Amino acid sequence: MTDNPYQSPQITSQATGVLSGSRDDLRNVARFQKGIIVCILIYLIALVGQCALPLEVRLLVGIGVLFVGLVGAVFVFLLAMKTYGTGLGIVLGILSLVPLIGLIVLLVVNGKATNILKQNGIKVGLLGANVSSI
Repeated sequence: MTDNPYQSPQITSQATGVLSGSRDDLRNVARFQKGIIVCILIYLIALVGQCALPLEVRLLVGIGVLFVGLVGAVFVFLLAMKTYGTGLGIVLGILSLVPLIGLIVLLVVNGKATNILKQNGIKVGLLGANVSSI
């Protein structure tokens, strides 16, 4: 008999919703989600700024939005690789480069990350999950 009846229960380190099932990938999902949330916030602030700023400054804001779009595409690709798989990760990463469709892709992938983190019992706030709690 190898089982000890008085042994404390073992914590399972299996994460649900992540393709690999590891807690490290769950931590990466939380990090990538924070990056996506920051990109969404900057994108929305830049859209409002386009209406309020003079014409000369709009070009600079547009270049900033282009940079944020590229960074968002990288985060979408990395997060989708952990949750959806390689093929859909590439497709979503490319779709996130299209101006308005990219914002929708950012929101969809962010929602998927939120659901995965909540399934694993991690509290998700306005700016994502606390990575140190995972």
